[in-house]
Order: sequence, then C-alpha cells, then structure tokens
Amino acid sequence: MAGTAKSRKWRSITLNAGKNRSGIMSETGPAIILVEPQLGENIGMVARAMANFGLAELRLVNPRDGWPSEKARAAASRADHVIDGVVLFDDLRSALADLNFVFATTARERDGFKQVRGPVEAGRALRSRARAGERTGIMFGRERFGLFNEEVALADEIVTFPVNPEFASLNIAQAVLLMSYEWMKSGLASETDTNFSGPVVQSAEKRHVHGLLDHLEQALDARGYFRPAAKKPKMVDNMRAVLTRPGFTEAEIKVLRGIVASLDYFSPRAPRGEGYPERKATADREAHDDGDYRRKPAPAEPGAPKPSAQEKERGDG
Repeated sequence: MAGTAKSRKWRSITLNAGKNRSGIMSETGPAIILVEPQLGENIGMVARAMANFGLAELRLVNPRDGWPSEKARAAASRADHVIDGVVLFDDLRSALADLNFVFATTARERDGFKQVRGPVEAGRALRSRARAGERTGIMFGRERFGLFNEEVALADEIVTFPVNPEFASLNIAQAVLLMSYEWMKSGLASETDTNFSGPVVQSAEKRHVHGLLDHLEQALDARGYFRPAAKKPKMVDNMRAVLTRPGFTEAEIKVLRGIVASLDYFSPRAPRGEGYPERKATADREAHDDGDYRRKPAPAEPGAPKPSAQEKERGDG
C-alpha cells in the first residue's frame, strides 16, 4: 500500500545520556534516507559508512532492485545491525513524515529560497536539533542524477559539499560517509579529539643531551670533520642547534648514543664483538676516572672455557 512502510519497523537505538566509551555525545543520530537507490552494493556501503560513525537508521524509498539484498549485506562488511534495521517506503513523503527537520544533499544549485549549508555547519545543526529532542534526517538522491527539484522542496535546508566544480559527482556512499563523519565530529568535546593518542613523553634532562652532543663532537673531531679549524665553533653551534630542536627523550638519547658509539669506536675491519678498540678503552678510562676501568676476571677454574671475544669486549675476561 502506498505511503506505508513495507518491511520491519526500524528498531530505535537510543544510547544512554552523556558520553559513550569513545567520548562521543550520545544523541540519536539523523535518519539516512536513500531515494530510489539502484545497486544493492551501494546500499551496503552506505550502511558500512553509517556504522563507522555511529548512525543506524537507514530508510529506503523504492530501491530499484528490491529488498532485502544479499549484495547489500555483503558490501556492508558486518554492519548487519544497519541492514537488519532498514525500513522501506513507497514514497518520499512517507519516509519523512515523522521527522522534524530534514537536509537534502545536492551538488547543483537549485532555484528556491532554502538555506544552503556546508557539511560542517550542517553537522552542528543536526547535533543541536538532536539535543533539543528533534528527529532529523538527511536525504540522498539517485546514483545517476540525485534528487528532483520537487524532492528537494520537501527538505528544510540544503547541504552541499565543497568539491571540484569540474568533477562534482560523489558516490552515494561517499556522500553519506562525509555527513556521518560531520555528525560524529560535532558530538566531540573538541573537534580535534581522536579515539587514541600517542604516548606522553618527557624530554630528556639536559645532561643527557649534552653528553650526546659532546660525544658526537669528539667523534667528529677525531675524524677531521671540523675543517677548516677556524669554522669549528660555528659548525658546532649549527650541530647543537639541529640536535636540540626535537626535544629527544632519554630513551631516544640512548639510541643515538649507541649509534654514535658504534660509528666512533668500531669499523668495518674491527666490527663490534671482535675486540676492544683503544678509543673505547680510552673513553671507558675517562668515564671511570681511573685506570682500572675493566672488571678483573676471577681466577679461572681448571678446565674452564676461555672467555669469548664478546666477554673480553665487555671486560668479563
């Protein structure tokens, strides 16, 4: 019968007041209304985009290939709650009847007197109305040519996307994803919030930074890097300016010290693990401020194996 829903009623999903686990405000989202969608795959991708951003109510007006659609379910990629909650309508008026406010999406300028908003402003307007207890919706037209003028006339306002005017056509799932994203973003305490963040890091104490810079300067000096000698102060200043800018953590300083040490003390002919280079021995003597910089080995027991090269390098033998 025209003007009535032809499948199961949409199961209302109303989240608890306040914020959910992701920090998103929990007002009931807008209904997504697809007018005469053509391909089941597109409907499924719309459902997936909705689920990505917390929307669940999908209304279809006369889908060309009928409903239900296994192609839609497959394309939805486990957004089954959206697919299972779909409700069909014979005409657009019936699909909009219980809504208080509706946006129509279009890429073309239309005649009329309707307010036109961008997606950011539209998302905020939908959120504001949802918080006031209104039921809202967003209309999307056919894949080939969108909405007729008389269908746009049924909406309260128009939302359009700032796309390349020479290639303004969006896939219907892309358009739904953009509006779904703006809906979710409008509910964040801050629109720059993310679901997770990087680690909280603390910059290393300056003594660690200075130790790295001193070591690097000594290693470069030993290899004749600072040439001509008169330019060394300026070259050192430049090096320190570069390496103090990032604000390295202590762990990062240790990594860099290890790299510098490996390049400074070892070589392709005498790689790490093949002995105890004199430059490293000198550095260790200076670090311990005495001549007894290597641990003396305990007396070897009869028949005990000889220490390996690695043990010798560490001072264990």
